[in-house]
Amino acid sequence: MADQEYTRPIPVADEASQEFFDGANEEKLMLQKCSQCGTHRLPGRERCLDCWSTESEWAQASGKGKLYTYGIMHQKYHPAFADVTPYNYAIVELDEGPRIVTNIVNCDPEDLKTDMPVEAVFDHVSDGATLIRFRPA
Repeated sequence: MADQEYTRPIPVADEASQEFFDGANEEKLMLQKCSQCGTHRLPGRERCLDCWSTESEWAQASGKGKLYTYGIMHQKYHPAFADVTPYNYAIVELDEGPRIVTNIVNCDPEDLKTDMPVEAVFDHVSDGATLIRFRPA
């Protein structure tokens, strides 16, 4: 992050997502992994989508995936985004399976393509807050 104050909204961890956000601060992409069948999921889902188990553990993901879909935001719905509009809003399908909402960085909007390989980067936006974004791999 640059030497300026980050003024856009920052997500706040809750009990279910604390490990995810702590991992991001350590530059790790953490997912829940089903203890029964091994399926990965993002925090906030109490049950495995494959076997319906509630048992899980935290596991570090590869940070690799592909651009599933995206849009380019031209409207300034929140004043804090005025200086970055237009910006992209992306969904990345991780190699482990889950899809995560994010932004693609280091890529011109006209170069975004669905299915393009991407990798995680960690944007330390403030003390104790790191956002996971993706760049072309």
